[in-house]
Amino acid sequence: DVSWAIAMPEFEGLIEPIMLGAARENRNNDYERTVIPSHSKKIADRVLNWIKLTEKKNGDKKVVFILNNNPCASVEANIGSAAHLDAARSVVNILACMKNAGYNVEVPASAKELMDLFLEKKAISEFRWTTKSEIVRCGGALYRMSTEEYMKFFSSLKEPVQKRVKEIWGEPPGEGMVLDGDILITGLRFGNAIVAVQPKRGCFGAQCDGSVCKILHNPDCPPTHQYMAAYHYFESIYNTDVFIHVGTHGNLEFLPGKGTALSDECYPAILSGRKPLLYIYNTDNPPEGTIAKRRVNATLIGHMQTAMSVSSLYGEYEKLDNLLNQYETAKTDPARAHALHHMILEVVSADKFKNLNITHETPIEDAVRICHEALTLIRNTKIDSGMHVFGELPQGDRKADMITSILMYSDGVASNDAPLSLRDTVAAVFGLSYDELKKDPAAFNLRYSLSNGALIEYLYNKSVTVVKMTLAGATCEDILNALGKSPSELNGRVVASLKDAMGKIADINRRILDSKEMDSLMNGLNGGYIPPGPSGLVIRGRVDVLPSGRNFYSLDPTKVPTTSAWRVGERLADALLDKYLDEEGKYPENVAFYWMCSDIMTADGEMMAEIFSLLGVVPVWNSGGQVKSFEVVPADKLVHPRIDVTIRISGILRDNFMGAVNLVDGAIAAVSVLDEPDEINYVKKHVAEKVGKGVEFTEATSRIFSARPGAYTSGVNLAILAGAWKTEKDLAEIFIAVNGYAYGGARNGKETYEQFASNLETVNVTFNKVVSDEHDLLGCCCYYGNQGGLTAAARYLSQKPVKAYYGDTREPEYVSVRTLADEVRRVVRTKLLNPKWIDGMKEHGYKGASDIMKRVSRVYGWEAATQEVDDSIFDDIADTFVNDDEMRGFFEENNPYALEEISRRLLEAESRGLWKPNPQTIEDLKENYLEIESWLEDKAGDGTFQGGSVDVITADEVEGWGDSIAEVMKKVHNRR
Repeated sequence: DVSWAIAMPEFEGLIEPIMLGAARENRNNDYERTVIPSHSKKIADRVLNWIKLTEKKNGDKKVVFILNNNPCASVEANIGSAAHLDAARSVVNILACMKNAGYNVEVPASAKELMDLFLEKKAISEFRWTTKSEIVRCGGALYRMSTEEYMKFFSSLKEPVQKRVKEIWGEPPGEGMVLDGDILITGLRFGNAIVAVQPKRGCFGAQCDGSVCKILHNPDCPPTHQYMAAYHYFESIYNTDVFIHVGTHGNLEFLPGKGTALSDECYPAILSGRKPLLYIYNTDNPPEGTIAKRRVNATLIGHMQTAMSVSSLYGEYEKLDNLLNQYETAKTDPARAHALHHMILEVVSADKFKNLNITHETPIEDAVRICHEALTLIRNTKIDSGMHVFGELPQGDRKADMITSILMYSDGVASNDAPLSLRDTVAAVFGLSYDELKKDPAAFNLRYSLSNGALIEYLYNKSVTVVKMTLAGATCEDILNALGKSPSELNGRVVASLKDAMGKIADINRRILDSKEMDSLMNGLNGGYIPPGPSGLVIRGRVDVLPSGRNFYSLDPTKVPTTSAWRVGERLADALLDKYLDEEGKYPENVAFYWMCSDIMTADGEMMAEIFSLLGVVPVWNSGGQVKSFEVVPADKLVHPRIDVTIRISGILRDNFMGAVNLVDGAIAAVSVLDEPDEINYVKKHVAEKVGKGVEFTEATSRIFSARPGAYTSGVNLAILAGAWKTEKDLAEIFIAVNGYAYGGARNGKETYEQFASNLETVNVTFNKVVSDEHDLLGCCCYYGNQGGLTAAARYLSQKPVKAYYGDTREPEYVSVRTLADEVRRVVRTKLLNPKWIDGMKEHGYKGASDIMKRVSRVYGWEAATQEVDDSIFDDIADTFVNDDEMRGFFEENNPYALEEISRRLLEAESRGLWKPNPQTIEDLKENYLEIESWLEDKAGDGTFQGGSVDVITADEVEGWGDSIAEVMKKVHNRR
């Protein structure tokens, strides 16, 4: 139903999939169609409000901008949260464009002025450094809504809605953002435009701890009274004509309720109201954009993805690379080679290289190879070149890097007579094979005096030259001359491939120039039609995502996994098993996955295919590429045992791809009843053990779990950020309690904590993967919340070591699997601590500081959940961002709250024993934190606030929450 009634019409630009009617049983036991009166009224009102946008003069229109704000990442430090988008600069640009179009709006002088106004007026929610009295005193309260006024709205809601809100938040007006009986609505007014920060939806008070984090106690808790009052004010009292939500993503679309076809008791439907909602969204994120379309009736304006460039080496990595190259060319000079050997050992003795396990006993050739491989992983990772600004196009080097990154991708399925990819073409021009370079990155090429890994970076840079020259109008011969070649030296296929690449460069450039983000938004504000367009990762070959500015859709959900994704998934399964076999000498019996919707929407189901491969089943495609069934691989054809799986699916996948979930569930059930020995069928083995203990078969085969319907959290990330835990046991129990709901078949979110825990108890390794450097494990707290939660729970329940792996399909031809610890090292060293990446963030002032802060917080999250982060990483974070005078000055000028958050997380890591710091580093950190704390205390003003205090309040200390956790664990322990 979702596919045909909602997903497919989105390809044509359909918006607002509100359920008009349904089938119900009549007195004759027949089903008849009936209209839902409240929904037909809502549809009519929304159509009318769209029409009003076409008729009303621009000067009379009112607009409300909603900036995202995730309080778990700090309210004060995180205004305008938006993935890869500078939301503040974007809003300033939009307001300027509106003013030119005749809207009665004022325009801040800059993004910095806009952010400074928010902080000076305290036009935000109460939090650690912000009290309600100060919000009013400083002018941040747009409106004070009396309890009586709020009750007129609240009492109009369905009785179950009112009851649930009062159960969690008390009688109106509640406690959060209430002063002298009035509910405070915050924001900034710029003429007929309001720019507001999205309210807190799951906590209250000028603090952040386990006692006030209601969404941690009840993952499907409704929004606060103040949250509901704010949206009511904007829609019905201020009477806005249209909402603009800015950036990926807010929380309105993730409020409790049905996944699609929402009812009058679903909070997204209640609060999205009857006014048009234009949502500026990153085209790289079809899963969450789809949720916004289907749950809050958003019309998306897809914005361009940020430009990516290669990380390159820096600091000690660059120094080591130079020494390695000198050593490779000095082998004929024993004395020089010996000296260089000692210099190399001196460099790798630093803490940041300890994971390489190189000692004085390591043969020099082995040491050199290990170092080359490690440096290759760093130098050829792609990093963001700053952020996108809505309505602006990449220029100069940013555009060249963007186009190059797009064209470097290859899925490896082209025919032998097809043109080579840009990377393979440039390699061929220089007499090299990209494939050979990738397969042996540590080998040294004497002709170029570079390792193969360094040559890959060299070829990337030469590819940038090709792009720049093409954009400048050069001919094929001009480009080859610049590369030191002539057409006559090369075979015809290489020259033809270069010409083909030049055509693709021109095409991508045209697509970039055709992007009309601002035009689309202005058209939407006039009630115009926003053309549909595809979504996905441009650096994974999705050129069709450009031009940006369209109302993007996702994909045909019946076509996953694709045949190419199947090939990748098979290789991924083999790589996982090979790594485990190499480390443990046996196969894992149970692998736990965090299966995200992005696997389906951006990687065509690679992880789904991997799961199939581990189970020993093969998808069956029809002539149209749809997957309707699967075939079980016969026992005598298996290349490995059937590996059992435990899968935590994301809430978005649950809501939108139950067809895929049911297919995997069916495969699990099918292999569980095969007449095969236990040693080649771990699924059957574990199911039989459960059934033998009296567990019903459907429960015994439950392998797919998530949060309860309507909830979208793992719980673990919330607990870590709120400091609401003390031990691994606390995190494990929260994860089990929040995610013990089974899906697949007829389960539909059936509560089954016992089976979830039973499966986790036999897990040997947890797994997730990276498909693009645009989305890495520090990009969202959900990564450590889920894989970290799986790992913590499996370790706690089994009381055994459980490995954590990370797959890599950024280049589908060269699939690999590494440890989670190695993946953390790669991402931290190539991005977070890389001066090139940091400089890109600094260009964006407040937002750049905020994004740095969030990444540091997620490093802490991974360590809290898994203890897989090196002490040296925390040392370097402290020294880079807090103990460095220049960086401290940057934060003080732009976003001191972000620096306080970074410093406090580091001190919390040290106090919990998660980080054993360098003595000088921790001494400097503590001294600098006192200075930072004094900055903010001066700004805080009157009232009681938490400030920098870390208050550890666990479930045992919170009435109700502790009881619910205890009840869950009682069921689990009774089963055991």
